[in-house]
Amino acid sequence: MKRRTILMTAALLGSAGVCAATATSAPPELRSVLPSATLSGSMRFRYWGFPVYDASLWVQPGFTSQAFERHGFALQLRYLRDFTNAAITRRSIDEMTRLAGSPTAERRQLWQRWLQDAFPDVQEGDRISGINRLGDGVLFLTNGRQTGMVADAEFARLFFGIWLAAGTSEPAMRQTLLSHSGGS
Repeated sequence: MKRRTILMTAALLGSAGVCAATATSAPPELRSVLPSATLSGSMRFRYWGFPVYDASLWVQPGFTSQAFERHGFALQLRYLRDFTNAAITRRSIDEMTRLAGSPTAERRQLWQRWLQDAFPDVQEGDRISGINRLGDGVLFLTNGRQTGMVADAEFARLFFGIWLAAGTSEPAMRQTLLSHSGGS
């Protein structure tokens, strides 16, 4: 039980490795929103050697990593293990808080509500996609269906910053995801 709890709290971060993804065009649910998106990078995310998810970053032409929040893009995670909504939400908030500095308790509660509404419990093989909506927040899709929308640009910047910000806790993951987007 203790090992499962540790793995669940690691739902979002751990050691990175290159993913075997070979697709060159975005999945259909992403193409409908970002028709000209191309694969920037993909990797398999591991925690203590256990595979957690495969991540793929799809970017529009002109994307720059230094100002990722100013571009349309999609980050898709294909889970390799089962996780509860609570575990994914908790880990996301911990990482967003680290990037934000000292958000108020009210702000953290708002993030928690938004994430709980956007994410289901996931099972092995489920896909969660986050689509950055150019200063308009983030659209969440689970297995190709919309499961949430957060119309808050600061939330979107911090959420995607978990993977893409220069201050991420996983710089190797960031570098791999941004490997074909013109810089890191």
